[in-house]
Amino acid sequence: MNLQEAKRALDKVINKSRVHFYKPIQVAEILYRDRIEKDIDLHNLETYRNSSKKWRDEICLKFFGRTSTSSARYQDDIFNENAIPPKVLEILGQENREKNGIVESYIYKRFAKRFSQMSNALAYCTEHDKNTFQLSEFIGLFRAEAGLRRSIDKIYEIIVFSLFSAITEAVELSVEVSYNPDRKSILTEFQDFVENVLNLGEENSSFKTKARIYRAGVTNAADRGLDMWANFGLAIQIKHLSLSEELAENIVGSITADRIVIVCKSAEQKVIVSLLNQIGWKARIQAIVTETDLLRWYEKALRGKYSELLGDKILEILNNEIQVEFPATETQKFENFYKGRGYDKLNDIFWTAN
Repeated sequence: MNLQEAKRALDKVINKSRVHFYKPIQVAEILYRDRIEKDIDLHNLETYRNSSKKWRDEICLKFFGRTSTSSARYQDDIFNENAIPPKVLEILGQENREKNGIVESYIYKRFAKRFSQMSNALAYCTEHDKNTFQLSEFIGLFRAEAGLRRSIDKIYEIIVFSLFSAITEAVELSVEVSYNPDRKSILTEFQDFVENVLNLGEENSSFKTKARIYRAGVTNAADRGLDMWANFGLAIQIKHLSLSEELAENIVGSITADRIVIVCKSAEQKVIVSLLNQIGWKARIQAIVTETDLLRWYEKALRGKYSELLGDKILEILNNEIQVEFPATETQKFENFYKGRGYDKLNDIFWTAN
């Protein structure tokens, strides 16, 4: 393998990375450690496999206030043969040492460009109100930039959550929990459990609570299964990308709820229905919501009959969830880091950020 091939391998990882750049940053920090501390052997993966996650996390905490939540196995994929194995790191490391951190600089330049694209796209939410916000335009910003397409599934998830949550709250939906009087003897036997966990007892045999929809949290691109759930028995799976039979099985098989809603692109609806019928799980799907539905519902919520009740609330949730999912990186903080390592003094046409 030569330097050109090693760079192509690095570019492949960068291009496939989401905006948080966890894996490219891990590569940059391995190369930085090799160049500055000289206490690892790029040929020997075990000298940096686990430690490099800590080095990466220190940078990510500085920029995002968070670290990767994906499994150790997924994180280790960075060292696979089709990613950045030791033989690739050795070539990149030699180039990086000889040119005072040029490869590190290249990775962080690519990161800065990606984050700038994301910031510009997300600014759409703060620059528009319920009268001017257009869902199709917002989604289009992520489809137009190749570097942002990897994050569109999370944007879709936030879009769906904002709408579903706002409408559920607006209709003042409630859930009642009660037990079967014929099973009161079990309640007596496990009285402390019923009181502490179920919030029920002999004097309060039932209670009402507000219905809510929740996001499962910030997750990794490779994660499968639940995206959102409701305290009234509903599970919601967002699938913006194409759905294969194997992925359909993973989605339905990993969710134990009896009622599942799948949100997908309009063009995928027939394919999904066909696949679910083939694997015999159509009965567990309560509904398939498409992008066409979302566009219509957003238009009604923002500018329809009940826009005063729903419009501002949806955009408020949208903005809050975006800030959680994509924490803003202070430009000055990044520039101080970049200059502090001397990356701003490096220039090489071969390593010009594309």
